[in-house]
Amino acid sequence: MTTAPDVTKNEVEVIKLKPSKGWSTLNLSDLWHYRELIYFLTWRDVIVRYKQTILGAAWAIINPLINMVVLQVVFGNFAGMEAEGGLPGPLFRFAAVLPWGLFSSALSSAGKSMLTNRSILTKVYFPRLIIPLSSVLSGLVDFGISFIVLVGMLIFWGVFPGYNILFLPLIILLALVSALGLGLWFSALNVLYRDVGYVLPVLSQLLLFISPLGYSTGKVPLNVQYIYALNPVVGVVEGFRWITLGTVPSDSLPLFVLVAISTAVAVILLISGLFYFRRMERSFADMV
Repeated sequence: MTTAPDVTKNEVEVIKLKPSKGWSTLNLSDLWHYRELIYFLTWRDVIVRYKQTILGAAWAIINPLINMVVLQVVFGNFAGMEAEGGLPGPLFRFAAVLPWGLFSSALSSAGKSMLTNRSILTKVYFPRLIIPLSSVLSGLVDFGISFIVLVGMLIFWGVFPGYNILFLPLIILLALVSALGLGLWFSALNVLYRDVGYVLPVLSQLLLFISPLGYSTGKVPLNVQYIYALNPVVGVVEGFRWITLGTVPSDSLPLFVLVAISTAVAVILLISGLFYFRRMERSFADMV
């Protein structure tokens, strides 16, 4: 007959599991471990977006073209605002619609992402940050499709970018960071307060009119441009125009100042949004 070995106090390891309290660490390294899930959810968002539609991905071209026509009629024909550098009005405004579309679609998708993905929140563990992140990244597909149209317009009007085109990835990153920062705030708040779902479309419309899509930043009084540039879309749009069209706004702050202010705001939004999202995510499964 054998007896079980004695277990002393020193040999017993006690593990206590407690819910985290206060401000959680970001643990961004988890995103790399779940990179395949990010790819899967991003591609799923793209497929679902055009599922059971007649025109499919053609909407990625139709939507910016419609917005461009509206802006051209309102600001170009009715208001008589000319494009910078003598550029054709449609080209000048389409070059602003593209980065705006990337930002607005990413913000809208990220803001609603936690509720639209409620079915998987309560079933399996993964970093919740992946949901708004994949929603933001899915907008790159539409942007890439509509960018082809811009290339065609540039060729048609004989406008060819210079070395500025090398900065294109940076301005796209700025648009994504801005959208993700705001999207994290709204996605977390939308779980707590469903009113946020009604606020998002209003906010998008407001940003559309206070951003230099139909006009140049030079039309804004110089003494308020520092405040105006707090809108991160300002730096994104004017930077994108400089990259693709080679224009800078006249009677305005230097372009690098506009972009620097917008970048600072975008980074603040992202960092604060990450911490707030991480703080609230422990209650998402109970509240969706």
